[in-house]
Amino acid sequence: MNSTNTPSDENTKSVIDTSKMSAGQRAALEMTEAARDDRERNLGFAASIFNGAPDSSRLLPFPVQSLEDRDQGDAFLARLKRFLDEHVDPDAIDREGEIPDDVLDGLRKLGAFGIKIPMKYGGLGLSQTNYSRAAMLLGSYCGNLAALLSAHQSIGVPQPLLMFGTEEQKARYLPRCAGGEISAFALTEPDVGSDPARMKTMAFPDGDDFIINGEKLWCTNGTKAGLLVVMAKTPTPKNPNATTAFIVEAHAPGVEVVRRCHFMGLRALYNGVMRFTNVRVPRANILGGEGRGLKVALTTLNTGRITLPAACAGLAARCVEVSTEWARTREQWGAPIGKHAAIADKLARMSAHRFAMEAMVRYVSSLVDKDKMADVRLEAALAKLWGSEKCWEIVDDTMQIRGGRGYETADSLRARGEPAIAVERFFRDARINTIFEGSSEIMRLFIAREMLDPHLRLGAAMFNPTLSLKDRAKVFFRAGKHYATWYPAKWIPLSDDADDRALHPSLEWPMRIARSRSRRLARGIFHAMLKFGPKLERQQLVLGRLVDIGTDIFALSCAVSHAQRIIEDAMTTHEEVDRVTELVSYLGRLVEARTGDLFRSLFSVTDSKGYFVAKRMMES
Repeated sequence: MNSTNTPSDENTKSVIDTSKMSAGQRAALEMTEAARDDRERNLGFAASIFNGAPDSSRLLPFPVQSLEDRDQGDAFLARLKRFLDEHVDPDAIDREGEIPDDVLDGLRKLGAFGIKIPMKYGGLGLSQTNYSRAAMLLGSYCGNLAALLSAHQSIGVPQPLLMFGTEEQKARYLPRCAGGEISAFALTEPDVGSDPARMKTMAFPDGDDFIINGEKLWCTNGTKAGLLVVMAKTPTPKNPNATTAFIVEAHAPGVEVVRRCHFMGLRALYNGVMRFTNVRVPRANILGGEGRGLKVALTTLNTGRITLPAACAGLAARCVEVSTEWARTREQWGAPIGKHAAIADKLARMSAHRFAMEAMVRYVSSLVDKDKMADVRLEAALAKLWGSEKCWEIVDDTMQIRGGRGYETADSLRARGEPAIAVERFFRDARINTIFEGSSEIMRLFIAREMLDPHLRLGAAMFNPTLSLKDRAKVFFRAGKHYATWYPAKWIPLSDDADDRALHPSLEWPMRIARSRSRRLARGIFHAMLKFGPKLERQQLVLGRLVDIGTDIFALSCAVSHAQRIIEDAMTTHEEVDRVTELVSYLGRLVEARTGDLFRSLFSVTDSKGYFVAKRMMES
């Protein structure tokens, strides 16, 4: 952020005062702001939800895969599923902590390491939608394989290279990635998670090269990789916190795998500590330009995040299948357990949430297919947050429904002659999803920043003491004029939207819920700004509740649109229409109740009480 900008500067990202922040806070904030999307505003459907005026034209009709694209995806998925069924034992991979070489070779022959890489570079050239479909299949089968292929393609060398690489770089490295040479992304450090200003890995110029020194933690695929994208500081007098992204050969002199990390779940994850000692990297290996590394990292993660909720959707589908079958066949007190209200409630929630997860993934994937450089940062973050958290709830409910058989390992069940359903493995593998690629807490802060962006652009400068009174007064009157019409409009129902009239009658009510909750959300954001002013950024619990409301609205809206597409398909039966409309109507009830609770607790008095309890705990 630049506190010297004036309100008249149309390109100003934000004019929040940073003068009272510590040097570390200011550096981190300014780095993140500088790397935000270059476009003036996020104008997608998700942004319109937080503004209280959902733009249905961006959601309806729901994007449909072309016949050719779907056929290409179906063919690959059929080959992949056959390979998984015939050659992969997920429980053995979990037990041994290794993915067998013959499995890796088989995936290479399938082209699974180059799903989105264009055919001219040796890849399959499939769409983002088909890539997400593959992630769903892998997520339903083996979390370790899903993590391996996702880390390689979504955040490893292929994705940033496709988005920021030169033609020479693409021609040199993409064929290697498509052929199965594993890649990794090295960003996190022992003392640095989501705070890039504290990065210690440094790269200094030396003629036509850079020399990299530093250490990276939790580098997924790092212990198996042939290629790495390494983030390092490249300080200059004008920008001491500048970062740059480098393509690094994993076997170059000075690159060392210090140790492989082991975890509660994903036991075959090739994740490690990487050390770089005087590693010489040519300038030609810089991705996206010198000093633009954080931009490369954030943009890559925005698109790469879609894969994680896709894998979660696949795992959720498997859990729904397992739970439904057990609830149908397991009897207690004279009836199948699925007929008891407590279990029936879990099954219904699981199914509704799984449907919404897939709808979100398909929608965000379609945005990327429409425009490879599409601004999906908000939509992808919402899908990641909601998908990973609901997946965890679904896995937890599956464990509860299966009872002791859920807690027992697949190997033990098999040894006793029972079906080896690996709910225990699902449970361990799924837990990381709310932490991977941005923890839920960081995702809420990220989404909150996007949620507040229009308001910050309009009126934040009035609280900035570094600006003149005249400039601050101009901002005050401009903001007052805007909100004089904007706020009353958020009380007016807009249920006569032309796009909504094309919905199936059973879907009109859930969409009205989404619209009314959106208007109330916009009012809630405004009320929070009035209550806390410039201190709102520190009210993380309030911001989190507002974000959760918006996430629920986004999930419901995507589910409604996806359901409408299914209904309009000529192959959909009457029974399927009834099933999907019942499911989405139920989801609407869930969202109505859950957001109602969040609105009522928006300014909870327990927040400050809890904070002081925690403060006393840390001081003792």
